[in-house]
Amino acid sequence: MANPSVCCSHTPSQSYLSSRGGDYNLSFETVVMKGLAADGGLFLPEEIPAVPEWTAWKDLSYTDLAFNIFRLYISSSEISNNDLKDIVDRSYSTFRVESITPLARLQDNLYTLELFHGPSYSFKDCALQFLGNLFEYFLLRRNKGKIGNDRYHLTVLGATSGDTGSAAIHGLRGKEDVSVFILHPKGRISPCQEDQMTTVLDSNVHNLAVKGTFDDCQNIVKTLFNDPHINQTSKLGSVNSINFSRILAQIVYYFRSYFLLVQTSPFNIGDKVKFIIPTGNYGNVLAGYLATKMGLPVDKLIVATNENDILDRFWKTGRYEKKPVYDEEAKGGLEADGVKAHTEGCKETLSPAMDILLSSNVERLMWLLAKGTEGLDDNPSKEQAGQNVSAWFQTLKDTGGFGPVPKGILEDGRRKFESDRVSDLETLETIALCYKEMGYVLDPHTAVGVTAAKRSISRTGSQIPHISMSTAHPAKFSHAVQLALKDEDTFDFKNVLPPELRRLSQMEKRVTIVDNSWEKVKEMIKNRMTIDTEIQSRD
Repeated sequence: MANPSVCCSHTPSQSYLSSRGGDYNLSFETVVMKGLAADGGLFLPEEIPAVPEWTAWKDLSYTDLAFNIFRLYISSSEISNNDLKDIVDRSYSTFRVESITPLARLQDNLYTLELFHGPSYSFKDCALQFLGNLFEYFLLRRNKGKIGNDRYHLTVLGATSGDTGSAAIHGLRGKEDVSVFILHPKGRISPCQEDQMTTVLDSNVHNLAVKGTFDDCQNIVKTLFNDPHINQTSKLGSVNSINFSRILAQIVYYFRSYFLLVQTSPFNIGDKVKFIIPTGNYGNVLAGYLATKMGLPVDKLIVATNENDILDRFWKTGRYEKKPVYDEEAKGGLEADGVKAHTEGCKETLSPAMDILLSSNVERLMWLLAKGTEGLDDNPSKEQAGQNVSAWFQTLKDTGGFGPVPKGILEDGRRKFESDRVSDLETLETIALCYKEMGYVLDPHTAVGVTAAKRSISRTGSQIPHISMSTAHPAKFSHAVQLALKDEDTFDFKNVLPPELRRLSQMEKRVTIVDNSWEKVKEMIKNRMTIDTEIQSRD
């Protein structure tokens, strides 16, 4: 389905389509508010804009850089310059440091980009603060002059194994005409993550503890998004990384880290850099790939996985397929840090946010690779890419995998991507070594990336700077950190734990326990929505 008006007022990078070919010529607002395409595909721009003048951004602040990047993907006919600037400024005013995402040098040419200085101490704040303000902006416009039941009330629905939920809640708490329902697996996320969500008592925030796994929560969310009745009556919106605005917001810190490197080292504009990204759902990696297509000089994007290594295996073999493990082989990690959140078949690890069997944003990557590296202005090619993606992911659904993908597609991808797999033992060793040598405390997910970065340096040398993404504050996975550093006399976890997180366990909490049933969740949302809309209509 197309929106004819978009063709006249939007550039190709401001018009959106579905990865499976069923939707095209869609506005940014439509993509943000819908989240998931009607054909089950994921939205992405019809063209990734090449930016020959990207070096002119080198001295911009984080917010000015974000404005310039977002402007390329959002037509001024949808959000004016003044309004977009206001949205950006408000989105990043909640961060605890002025630079938003500071770059820390670990040793030699190895750096880490600290993405955890937002309200929930996770990299996801970089995107979800922005998404929350986008929802608010579009709803205010839609509801101007309307009262009562005539107002458009958005129901934001998400599943979390910890970090997405708290970041989404902090981005949407108190927003008018928005109700937030976040599903998490009961008793299977870390106490810190659960406290960050359940201590938010705003009337529009609803935490649902599902008697099941994280994948059960995701399946409930997907089922509800595919239910036409609740979509029509409750107007569902998504905060998970299926929402393209999250990918868009993450592009910014790739450019920002590059410019910070120029400002603080002998590194020169135009030199190449390697990024190492600990990843689960591939959204963070995809943002880096879009940055390279826009012109950022990246030598490689190194995909770092834990022992749930579907992404590492894909880049090494060209086959994308589940490889579940069970019983004793699956055991590992620390339950206190949320290891039990995920589905049967996942290897339990010390980096539970990366414990996945499938990565949703691989679908967007496959469309881009299927379409090719040239400009996206050939309609038959777009259609063919959509057909290829639809066929691959139908095979994935039916058989648990697809591939090997065509040789040309794999070779094209390998020009930018490498991958590595890191075990729990290696994760602990890296946390300990980094603290011993540098006095720097890594969380286990960041340690996966730093391990892969060190291996890359040992293979190729340190001439090219390596920037490893630091995706969470170490206090969020305290038990893994303390396990790694238990023999370090100088380490005291009290020096790592921020006061804001220390207070959470003593605060009032609100959470609803629900059965592992999409019908039960649907009924609960329906009942709660009636109450929410009545409350907001009185305010």
